[in-house]
Amino acid sequence: MARVPAPPYPDATAYPDASWTPEETAAPTAEDFARRRQVRPAEPVATMGVRAVVNKMGLLRLSPGRHEQELKRDIEMVRRNFGGLRQVTVVNPKGGAGKTVAILLLAMTFGQKRGGYVLAWDNNETQGTLGMRAQQDFHSRTVRDMLRDLGQFQGAHGRVGDLSQYVRSQGEGMFDVLASDESATGGEMLTAAAFAEIREVVSRFYKLIFVDTGNNVRAQNWQASMDATDQLVVTMSARNDSAETAARMLDHLEQSGRQRLVRQAVTVVSMPPSRKEIDLPAIQEHFAARTRAVLLAPYERLIDSGEPIRYGGLSSATRDAWLKIAAAVAEGL
Repeated sequence: MARVPAPPYPDATAYPDASWTPEETAAPTAEDFARRRQVRPAEPVATMGVRAVVNKMGLLRLSPGRHEQELKRDIEMVRRNFGGLRQVTVVNPKGGAGKTVAILLLAMTFGQKRGGYVLAWDNNETQGTLGMRAQQDFHSRTVRDMLRDLGQFQGAHGRVGDLSQYVRSQGEGMFDVLASDESATGGEMLTAAAFAEIREVVSRFYKLIFVDTGNNVRAQNWQASMDATDQLVVTMSARNDSAETAARMLDHLEQSGRQRLVRQAVTVVSMPPSRKEIDLPAIQEHFAARTRAVLLAPYERLIDSGEPIRYGGLSSATRDAWLKIAAAVAEGL
């Protein structure tokens, strides 16, 4: 009979040591090791103003001031992941209420801080001005040209390069513009179905869509844009007629079952060169009671000129104010 060989060492055994017991605290995992980087974030250091100058001299290590901290918080809010496609719709049935400017400056701000995938779309039922205030591109096609050629985007067809034939790149603004018909004698008004078809296509290529609207709340494409809205932005000049028109529009939205959209809306009041003879406190009080936030957009001569708007040409006060507005919008997304 074959003999079983003895273990190589006297204490060796084929069974676990009966005296060994697991420790109460489990051994660390690779995830624990990786998580250590999040435990102690880098201490913030001032990069703006006098504090930044002192830091460069190496004498002290100053933290950011209040203004810089606010800017960083606003940028973080704008850059956060929204978890999918989002639509921001800017409204006021009155002309001259700052809708187009708001669309451009919001798209510029989000484009600059997020790095693209942003579209500004002029959903005016007839003639719009978004394309006129934006930077021009190699073509002058509009939403009607895109609507005519939607067949090339059906099913799996259509690439982002194909879309560039219809949207206008805004260069340093890092966003695109889909202009409305710029002819005063254009064709028929856009329908709700047309809005839905165009939105289905552009939603493949953008993460954030800003929709400009016309002045007719009864128009099919105006109503369709409301139904697709994630965040409403109500604009107005600091005038009683502009504010009253916006207030009556909010009445209409509430009466049509869109109370939540109104309560979560952001109100933007565009300021004139002088605050004389404007009833700003009454405007702020009314819309603060009806919407989530009321913010002021400072007067900017470049904007008032009616010329195409460049982000780099805006004053720092205007850029900071619209970053604050963009952060309030992002909070609702």
